[in-house]
Amino acid sequence: MSFQQLLKRFQNDAVLNRRIWHMAWPPMLSNITTPLLGLVDTAVVGHLGTAVHLGAVAIGASIFSFLFWAFGFLRMGSTGLTAQALGREDGRQVRALLLQSLAMGIGIGLLLILFQTPIIELAIYFMAPSAELEPWARAYCEARIYSAPAVLAGYALIGWFFGVQYSKGPLWMLLLINLANMVLDYVAVYQWDMASVGVAWATVASHYLGVVFALVLAAKQLQRFDGHVPLIDLSKWHTYIELVQVNRYLFVRTILLLTVMTFFTAQGARQGDAILAANAVLLTFLMIISNALDGFAFSVEALCGEYLGRKNRELFEKVIRLSTYWAVVAALLLVMIFSLFGGLIIDLLTSVESVRAEAKLYLPWLIAFPLLGIWSYMLDGIFIGTTSVKQMQNTMIISVLGVFFPLWFITQGLDNHGLWLSMALFFIARAITLWWCYRRNLQRDVWFAP
Repeated sequence: MSFQQLLKRFQNDAVLNRRIWHMAWPPMLSNITTPLLGLVDTAVVGHLGTAVHLGAVAIGASIFSFLFWAFGFLRMGSTGLTAQALGREDGRQVRALLLQSLAMGIGIGLLLILFQTPIIELAIYFMAPSAELEPWARAYCEARIYSAPAVLAGYALIGWFFGVQYSKGPLWMLLLINLANMVLDYVAVYQWDMASVGVAWATVASHYLGVVFALVLAAKQLQRFDGHVPLIDLSKWHTYIELVQVNRYLFVRTILLLTVMTFFTAQGARQGDAILAANAVLLTFLMIISNALDGFAFSVEALCGEYLGRKNRELFEKVIRLSTYWAVVAALLLVMIFSLFGGLIIDLLTSVESVRAEAKLYLPWLIAFPLLGIWSYMLDGIFIGTTSVKQMQNTMIISVLGVFFPLWFITQGLDNHGLWLSMALFFIARAITLWWCYRRNLQRDVWFAP
């Protein structure tokens, strides 16, 4: 294709490109700010002069990433179903999905607080921190658990916002959370001398502020939709059937993904506190990659869900193609940034020389990750938007049990390089298996059959 043909094609798709960017830039910006929770937490405790508090935050954050994102279906399931209801112009269902998702999120959060003792004990046992680090990690967890209702309600709100294509909602919510967290981190650690425990309480307070603000935004968005959902319906189990059917597969898929991330952190801990802390710093890079590129994945979720609801296959496929073009450009930009400034970013995150040295040793893996991960992120967006979540579960099972863990076992002699190699090939396996399912669904007209 010549440059002139490419330019003409781009001009013809200008309206759709604007819609993609309208959906993509707010989550890109808000998702880039999301790792600031980790960046600020890491930077604040990283300058206390010891790796112990950094390690405690790394272990505690890993535990709650696993625990909370086990219920990440509250975001993903809500987005796909809401986008499809929007495409069908079913305002009542749009309203119902918000209320049902919120009820599920708050209810699950309260149950987590109720059963916090066995949850924390089991998590600490599996993470196996050093004797010096263990009490600080435990104290972090005992504080952070109280953010559960706010975090899970926030997931439900974010998913619904993307489904109704109000992508600025998550931006304002997450900006408020992150700004509050920055201020409260500094006060708790340096003014009140609370160390890593102060980081946990700062995060708790920030999430409650954010979710209250998001509820106000959601109330304004509801004015766009007709229909009425009696509150009594929220107590009837049969009204949750569609949401539960979608979410059960996403639950298994998310558990498997977070098992990989938590296992990764635990194996780093077994190699020493310096490796654990270095991997915590580098996983912040991975979060930046994921959250930046997910902006385009979110646009795919919302727009593919809408066009599936409208049964418009042409626009469905065009959204996927155009979003992927832009995502690849963003991935290349991240590769360039990490290549040029990766070492500087590490130095800003920690002043502990042993941690700096270890993190820079493994930095090349993170430079490659934007191009390794982009394909699975975009394909995830397609399958969430179409709610083809059983296939997401099955491909994750293959990638985790058939690729990640066998490769880790084989490459244990490579120590931390073996861990990062296993992670890289895990991302590649996810992309290959999802791509196979995607092509098969299109060839069999699974999504658009009459």
